[in-house]
Amino acid sequence: MSENYKFFQNRECEFFPCHKNVNDDEFNCLFCYCPLYMLRDECGGDFKMTSGVKDCSDCTKPHDSGSYAYIMSAMKKVIERGSDF
Repeated sequence: MSENYKFFQNRECEFFPCHKNVNDDEFNCLFCYCPLYMLRDECGGDFKMTSGVKDCSDCTKPHDSGSYAYIMSAMKKVIERGSDF
């Protein structure tokens, strides 16, 4: 069974790669906007707070190898949080 749906890459994007420290051949663009952003400090990524705003510019969590499995494992928490708003 093919699992191509777990990986997408857009090398023609003017921002590719949008983060450093990820091998270009393994850079996954599938989660261009991280669905875990709303988890704030529980996302598991490498973020910092800048003037009260979550800055994910140094985080490669949604783009490195294994990103699909990690994101999908955290989606239950995202869905639960969504009902809080």
